[in-house]
Amino acid sequence: MNLIKTSVEIEIMRAGGLILQQVMKELIPFVSVGVSTEKIDQKAEQLIRKHNALPSFNTVKDYHWATCLPINDQIVHTRPSSRVLNEGDVLTIDIGCLYDGYHTDYATSFIVGQAKTPKDQGFLQQGKETLEMAIKSLKNGRYLGEVSKTIMDNLNKYGLAVVKELTGHGIGKQLHEDPFIPGWCDRPVEETMIVRPGLVIAIEIIYARGSGKMKYEADNWSIATADHSLSACFEHTVVAQENSALILT
Repeated sequence: MNLIKTSVEIEIMRAGGLILQQVMKELIPFVSVGVSTEKIDQKAEQLIRKHNALPSFNTVKDYHWATCLPINDQIVHTRPSSRVLNEGDVLTIDIGCLYDGYHTDYATSFIVGQAKTPKDQGFLQQGKETLEMAIKSLKNGRYLGEVSKTIMDNLNKYGLAVVKELTGHGIGKQLHEDPFIPGWCDRPVEETMIVRPGLVIAIEIIYARGSGKMKYEADNWSIATADHSLSACFEHTVVAQENSALILT
């Protein structure tokens, strides 16, 4: 598989990313206390299709929804359901769209209504900051492992744990492509690939307050923290350029 996208492919993905940005902008105000996650998912699919795109996630085998909607200690891949949101819940909206044959992927976490504690807002801010730093570390001619090291170092600075089994990934004609980008250094940075212009990846900050150990819930889709600690995810699809990284979502 060719990891480097052409300028034409990048422009298509940029258009798809703009659609995903708009969908998220319209979707977040729909989220409120008392709304079920299945209603949020239905709204998300409606918005994606309104913009002449298709949901990416229901292209995954046996997954029939447009979003993954983890709450509190749920980390990723949580299916929409009749569960309703409560005041102070931390909700992650993870969403992808397929536009003109190419996928883009985007996730953000936020508090529904009023925070239960100021620490929860700080926890989310630290994840956002880590994503911003990770994107800045994606540089032409540098090692891709520097992205992983940036994520690990910044989360560790705050005493937060990386969920090691879950990673960022390449993206394009497939939702999940090579290379995979862990949030920790699973090998020396110098043994990772060199970043070149046209590399498109989804950088994911998947982290928790506790140990970072995970478990599958009963449906075998949703993954939660083993110790029930708070978790969140922040993700952007980005492309490496000559002098910087461009956020597509």
